[in-house]
Amino acid sequence: MGKKTVEALIEGGKATAAPPLGPALGPLGVNIGQIIADINKKTAGFKGMQVPVKIIVDEDTKEYKISVGTPPCSSLIIKEAGIEKGSSNPKTDKVADLKIEQIIKIAKMKEDSLLGKTLKEKIKEIVGTCRSMGILVEGKPSVDAIKEINEGKFDKEIKEEKTEISAEELKELEQEKKKLAKEMEERREEFIAKAKEIISKMEGKARGEIKTKLVEAEIPSMIIDELLPVEAKPGEEAKPGAEKAPEKGDNPEKK
Repeated sequence: MGKKTVEALIEGGKATAAPPLGPALGPLGVNIGQIIADINKKTAGFKGMQVPVKIIVDEDTKEYKISVGTPPCSSLIIKEAGIEKGSSNPKTDKVADLKIEQIIKIAKMKEDSLLGKTLKEKIKEIVGTCRSMGILVEGKPSVDAIKEINEGKFDKEIKEEKTEISAEELKELEQEKKKLAKEMEERREEFIAKAKEIISKMEGKARGEIKTKLVEAEIPSMIIDELLPVEAKPGEEAKPGAEKAPEKGDNPEKK
């Protein structure tokens, strides 16, 4: 008879035999209760989130395979960290901190789509994503966190598959997030002051020359774009820091 695929969008951990799953699975002669239990187990970490689920049933043997679609790792990290987005300058600006239990939780959510063969390898993949988003793990940059994982510092938590943190730990993470935000704002102000000083000293110079100097001073690209707008188009008024477009009749070579 072949295989039959049933697809549905359900709330994480709250699948039931009611529509749409029950009526779709009933005619296939499978153990609906067991399938629902397996779906809820696989989607338990997505509470409050709509999750696409696919059930592939062999109509002859009644065996089934459940495939759970998940948001990108970055989206799960953002949700777990309680932030709106990752850092625009992850090398210097850190926006949040996560505990190893939270990393384990995300790794388990994405276990079907990660490359690692073991949970530890999958956890390191998630930590790697944190690096590109400016998120610390256990108060450390991801490179140091991965080193500690390799050394076995979190073997107990990984073996037990711990995914919960205490209210006290959650409070500490919130305080750390506020501290990081304050440090990031202070750094931004320092960069802006430094950039304005460079721009002031190079007044009249070509935009490209000024930008090169700012890049050499390690001013973040977002701040450069903010303080040194792109060149004005012909017919438009030149913006601060922009190279003024030659007026009609001008011959730059004669100047």
